[in-house]
Amino acid sequence: MDRRRVVIVGMGDTGVLSAIALARQAQVTGISTRPALVSGQELGNRLADPEGWKRNFLVPFERFRGLDRVRSVHGRTIGVDLEARRVRVALAAGGETSVPYDVLVIASGVANGFWRHDRVEGLDEVEAGMRAIEERLAAAATVAVVGGGPTGASAAANLARRHPGTAVHLFFGPELPLAGYHPKVRGRIDAELRSAGVHVHPGHRAELPEGFEGDDLTSGPVRWSTGQPPFAADVVLWATGRVRPHTGFLPPAMLDERGFVRVDEHLRVPGHDGVFAVGDVAATDPNRSSARNWGFLVLARNVRAHLAGRPERMRAFRAPEHRWGSVLGAQDDGLLVFQPDGRAVTVPRPLVQPLLFDLYLHLGLYRGTRRR
Repeated sequence: MDRRRVVIVGMGDTGVLSAIALARQAQVTGISTRPALVSGQELGNRLADPEGWKRNFLVPFERFRGLDRVRSVHGRTIGVDLEARRVRVALAAGGETSVPYDVLVIASGVANGFWRHDRVEGLDEVEAGMRAIEERLAAAATVAVVGGGPTGASAAANLARRHPGTAVHLFFGPELPLAGYHPKVRGRIDAELRSAGVHVHPGHRAELPEGFEGDDLTSGPVRWSTGQPPFAADVVLWATGRVRPHTGFLPPAMLDERGFVRVDEHLRVPGHDGVFAVGDVAATDPNRSSARNWGFLVLARNVRAHLAGRPERMRAFRAPEHRWGSVLGAQDDGLLVFQPDGRAVTVPRPLVQPLLFDLYLHLGLYRGTRRR
């Protein structure tokens, strides 16, 4: 196979893994708004243990051995010429460039809260923003977390355990947190939250202020559409799941009614030869679960099959019925990893870093990372 050009727009978790998986078979270029992987995972640990989180989830691209063959372009994608097969990028250093491709992979992700966005930043800006958030939360006597998904649950549990003097309240609409997970997982996490000292408030649906997308910490009272009196907090962390896809650079015909990229079962964009999408931006299923569930491996296999002219070798992506994986992240007593059937596997705390992160993540999935 000749080393044809693959351009990956977005180098978050899924984009980085896709680039590493394809780097040996193609000339890969990754376009990113930041010069590092700034993971959207484990928000709770990012807030409660930022130094520990950075060890595994804030990784400059030059540390990845698997990206040694990948060209990185630091900037924002502002357009795609599908006929000429070129991607336009506004560079972080100023000016524009045009990047040619034979295969385009859209992995541009979504905006979600303050921690997932597409602002062009340098590494110093990323770390300064983390410090500012950490200081603000540490100074709060009362924190309200709005949203009962995995991000909200993780943030509430970890903040309550890290700052026992802070009153942490978690508000969500259903009777139990984690809609979309197996019922056993939902009950287990509800118990874990209460054990951590979180004040749990089901049956609350928040009213967002006019024009506010939940993309910043706020203070002051939170109002509810479900009739409860407003709740005042020093800091309000919004984790309501109001995700917005980063697809403004794409033609509207490629997108569904919510702005996510339409894909077929092989992660191809219908009607556009050589264009694929993967991760949170790809409309694979209601949970857009190719961001997990080995979606990057399906993507890499299918891109290789496309480049080889062997579409019969493509594999279909199948979403599981329930979401699964870690929810709270590493805790003092270990790390719980939930299976799609609701069962939980516990990784003992002493093994979390060497086994799960150093061996499985850094050496296995990332194919080696250099020391910080």
